Amino acid sequence: MPTQPKCPSRTQAMDNRPMAKKEHVSETPATQLLKANQVAFTEHPYEYLEHGGAQHSAAVLGWDPFTVVKTLIMQDQDAKPLVVLMHGNRKVSTKNLARQIGAKSVEPCKPEVANRHSGYLVGGTSPFGTRKTMPVFIEETILALPRILINGGRRGYLVGIDPQVCVQLLGAKPVQCALAE
Repeated sequence: MPTQPKCPSRTQAMDNRPMAKKEHVSETPATQLLKANQVAFTEHPYEYLEHGGAQHSAAVLGWDPFTVVKTLIMQDQDAKPLVVLMHGNRKVSTKNLARQIGAKSVEPCKPEVANRHSGYLVGGTSPFGTRKTMPVFIEETILALPRILINGGRRGYLVGIDPQVCVQLLGAKPVQCALAE
């Protein structure tokens, strides 16, 4: 007579577990930094889609794309890297940004260059825990939101935080460079 296993198989255990907030994602340099600074955050894992961007993650998680913030690694005319935090449904006016930060020009980094500067893969770039310390600029209207979702340092993983954390931890400077997509 077959004996009953003492503990369910891994698949059975996973099928019976509650969804959403209980799903734990392993630590990243971003979540380590947030925890070290005692920042309260919520975890929001989702199915990553190549080139899906903030619009996709917002749709999957049921958030307004305006509150899902994308982390963009850009560079000035001297190839000095910088981070821009922008609403998920807006583009960056590089001309306006350059003017506001006193640069001649600003352009997005190539993916491999962005990966090298941030230490993260494009699509999983967090402004927290980057490999290089870079100046951070945040679209001013993001700071008026009560809560945002921002990348937690891995593709398919966002964290929910108070946007003021970007100013407090990163020294993010407000700019006005959003363009409708």
